[in-house]
Amino acid sequence: MKVNTCFHCGDPCDRQLITFEEKSFCCTGCKTVYEIFSSNDLSHYYELQEAAGSTPKAIEGKYDFLDNEDIITKLLEFNDGNIQIVNLYIPTIHCSSCIWILENLNKLNNKVTNSQVDFPKKTIRVTYTKEFGLKSLVLLLAKIGYEPYISLEDFEGKKKATDRSLIYKLGVAGFAFGNVMFLSFPEYFDLGSSAASGGEFWLNQYQGLFRWMMFVFSLPVVFYAGWDYFVSAFKGLRAKLLNIDVPIALGILVLFLRSTFDIAFDLGSGFFDSLTGLVFFLLLGKFFQQRTYSFLSFERDYKSYFPIAITRLNTDGTEETVPVQNIEKGDRILIRNEEMIPVDGTLVYGSAQIDYSFVSGESEPVKKEIGEQLFAGGKQLNGVIEMVALKSVSQSYLTQLWSNAVFKTDKTTTFQNLTDSIGKRFTIAVLTIAFVSTTFWLFHEPSKAMNVFTAVLIIACPCAIALASPFTLGNMLRIFGKKKFYIKNTQTIEQLAKIDTAIFDKTGTITTSQKSTAYYEGMPLTAEEESLLKNTIRASNHPLSRSLYDLLKEQNIITLDEYEEHIGKGLESSKGNIKMKIGSANFVGKAIPENMLDTSMYISANNNYKGRYVFQNQYREGLSTTFKNMSQTLNLAILSGDNEGEKTRLEALLPKLTPLFFNQKPEHKLAFIKTLQDQGKKVLMVGDGLNDAGALAQSNVGIAISENINVFSPACDAILDASKFQQLYSYMLASKKAIRIIKMSFMLSLLYNFVGLYFAVTGQLEPVIAAILMPLSSISIVAFTTVMTNFIGRKLS
Repeated sequence: MKVNTCFHCGDPCDRQLITFEEKSFCCTGCKTVYEIFSSNDLSHYYELQEAAGSTPKAIEGKYDFLDNEDIITKLLEFNDGNIQIVNLYIPTIHCSSCIWILENLNKLNNKVTNSQVDFPKKTIRVTYTKEFGLKSLVLLLAKIGYEPYISLEDFEGKKKATDRSLIYKLGVAGFAFGNVMFLSFPEYFDLGSSAASGGEFWLNQYQGLFRWMMFVFSLPVVFYAGWDYFVSAFKGLRAKLLNIDVPIALGILVLFLRSTFDIAFDLGSGFFDSLTGLVFFLLLGKFFQQRTYSFLSFERDYKSYFPIAITRLNTDGTEETVPVQNIEKGDRILIRNEEMIPVDGTLVYGSAQIDYSFVSGESEPVKKEIGEQLFAGGKQLNGVIEMVALKSVSQSYLTQLWSNAVFKTDKTTTFQNLTDSIGKRFTIAVLTIAFVSTTFWLFHEPSKAMNVFTAVLIIACPCAIALASPFTLGNMLRIFGKKKFYIKNTQTIEQLAKIDTAIFDKTGTITTSQKSTAYYEGMPLTAEEESLLKNTIRASNHPLSRSLYDLLKEQNIITLDEYEEHIGKGLESSKGNIKMKIGSANFVGKAIPENMLDTSMYISANNNYKGRYVFQNQYREGLSTTFKNMSQTLNLAILSGDNEGEKTRLEALLPKLTPLFFNQKPEHKLAFIKTLQDQGKKVLMVGDGLNDAGALAQSNVGIAISENINVFSPACDAILDASKFQQLYSYMLASKKAIRIIKMSFMLSLLYNFVGLYFAVTGQLEPVIAAILMPLSSISIVAFTTVMTNFIGRKLS
């Protein structure tokens, strides 16, 4: 009798059978989900993996508590009055179809602007409009069979319960494997031979019972512990995809059927020890991989990416620069123009214009007044503000910023494609070898055929190949982080290894604002003008402003009536009856001779030119050596927004014929890099993260140099501590070595499989030995990549 299964979830339709569009459904809920997907052009969900859905549950009234604003506030990660972001745990996420449908929620409701799935953690991060609401979002997810799990832990910030099903399956397989090995012991030494030829009496008497006990122990191993391999293989074949679980499932099935056939017809003890051992070691390898990946993702938190200082205002009125991780609840902190907000807090001074493009992808600034809440990840755009922290950095939104989809323009990299391609071709090759070798032995020595068939399927698993890239690059992320080179993701390392052209900004990048000197030329400033000057540049993050602020004598902190920063031009402020402009000569209205090329900040008060501060750059230690080394393999150039006043000094410091471009506006830098890319160049841009934002975004890799201020752009791919500038080229070389390690790992994995296949095809490899060797291949790849990357790391300084 044919058993109808639900087209949506795959469960048997034994209690209720609903037919719709010639498809069977087990309940009205599954049918409704199918109608929703079909009507919204999301039927591709069923093509990725058949019957991948979950049956929606009755939830009427269950989430009424989400009407409470206090509860919503505790659950949300971000809320600016228009856009809300929440991270929800969804236990039913289990396959690629789940990921696909959950990342296309915007097609089900256009008020959902973005959704990202973290598959290992089974969480989804959703950005949606406040008008839609959290309750509506939860009801939508539940309606399509992905009901979130919301508990008290979400309010207290406790770690969510992890899925322990793998541990349970591993325990079952290990228990069965041990017992089957014990029951198989007499068979190994032929202690249970027939009474006619001798042997132990009790073993002779109960030999059949022992064999059927092994059969019983194998049942939960095949139909519980190893069942996921059958499900994955079946769905892959139905989707016309060859995944690695196909040969594994085939090996398990053949071993079980052959062993059952042997004991049923008293032909032997079968291969139940090999069968249970195979599943046990496969699960052990999977458990090891999961644990290792969890370890890698654990180190990639906010401590690795944002060890940058922030200005704290003490109760006695003094300012103190402290690491952001030392900010605690209740601290009053200063946020300068263009600085990122590192913690969630309340605005207590100033008029905030916040750019939340880091958070929601919306570039339109949001205006905030005193008393309103500010969220970590926003960037202040208009003047200086002060805020009181409501949370520590570890509890704020900052910890998740770099996983936002706005930074990921292309998730698929060359090596990921190569890994997938090798895995698919390898599976085809393995199946071909298995059937050809089995056919050969069936004609020459049939007794070896099944052993050869199972051994080939088990030993030639390409899973080790797939581990090479994530383990190598993941470990390099950790190593670079310890060296104060904070990279956004592994794709950046791959791109960095391909760079052939490096472009550098000058001010704040190859120069240091901490050691610059300046002298004043012009009319003396009054006390009021000096105070206004100091307080104006206090709110700016431009390197020249920071240098001058440190050089000027102490002034009382005053509240400015007006402040505005004109990017690429200068600052404008007012206090009382004095209006001041600070910046370029053209900005303040000063005509200068064409041969005036030194770096200066010009000052005017009430439209009357007062004078200028002339700066003498202090270049970073080791600049000449760094550029000399880089010039051996890279094309170099300097793009500066300043004038040519430092051209002679730079020509003496840098390798001969290094192109120097001055008076470059932000749009000019972006266009310059795009022109190089159009010529086939792979471009690295190194800047200070402010005026270079467009260039950093356009480049293949954008690196922001950081000293002691929290300034970097959403466009940057990495942050380099200024003290490590001399090591930049060595980090680039280390990236190239990491790619070579990946290729070596590919070869090592292929070599292992070739050796294993020789023994398998010739019938010299027992299935249980192969089952042990397969996870060992994965461990060997992990060990190789870890040792090699750590070896590279020890050579870095």
